[in-house]
Amino acid sequence: MTRFTRVIDHIDANLSDPLDGEILADIAAYSRFHFHRQFAALFGLGVGRYVQLARFHRAAQQLAFRPQKSVLTIALECGFESPEAFSKAFKKWHGQSPSDFRQTPNWDKARALYQPLIDARHITARKGMTMPHVEIIDFPQTRVATLRHHGDPAFVGDSIRRFIAWRKRHALPPHKYATYNIVHSNPNETPPDAFMFDLCVATRITINQNPEGIFEQTIPSLRCARVRHTGPDHTLNDTILPVFAHWMPQTGENAGDYPIIFHRLSLFPDVVAPQATTDIYIPLA
Repeated sequence: MTRFTRVIDHIDANLSDPLDGEILADIAAYSRFHFHRQFAALFGLGVGRYVQLARFHRAAQQLAFRPQKSVLTIALECGFESPEAFSKAFKKWHGQSPSDFRQTPNWDKARALYQPLIDARHITARKGMTMPHVEIIDFPQTRVATLRHHGDPAFVGDSIRRFIAWRKRHALPPHKYATYNIVHSNPNETPPDAFMFDLCVATRITINQNPEGIFEQTIPSLRCARVRHTGPDHTLNDTILPVFAHWMPQTGENAGDYPIIFHRLSLFPDVVAPQATTDIYIPLA
């Protein structure tokens, strides 16, 4: 598995480069005659399809959440030589042109389309899951502007788009103002209509009534276990669960009465998925 994890990591980090089977077989140090079959046996889809899904997944995220990024730039970063070729291929996959998807993304179709990609990445993450380094820290009281997503997590992308638009209007870029999430619900265990997830930015600006529904709240000072997660969001639990399953019983610590907090240090699609970095704060009693 380690050799094929290298292949996944190489693909995800080099989406603009040529990624043919011979190159990838060499990275795996595996027979070119059997590489494709072994990859499909491990991950449930062929390597060519994985490459296509990885490229279009990043492109879709950039179209939805990075309106300042041109279709030409997105196309080149996905390994296409022209925006015309990219647009034709994107529409074939999504049933929407890049401009249509940018305006009104079809999240249901996108979720179904990219599930095999997420499943494949999750296989590699689970195989490599280890006990993370845990620090006990004091999280400082922090005033944040908040957009609360309440409802089906499949449509959290629409809330993110509104939140980004509000931040841009108020000149609160992520490299200057910290981005947090307050995780009220576990999407794997909560009915869709009860799911709740806060999108937050640290700021002291006055928050007036606004169409996005942004409101002010204060994250209290908290004693927390902090762990760092590097990788896509769908593997966050692989970093969180060992803290509850192993670290807490070993140390005698218990979870406190406040939700988990994510501090987003670098975000996909600004960086490739394996390099997205999140500090996770688990409140302690």
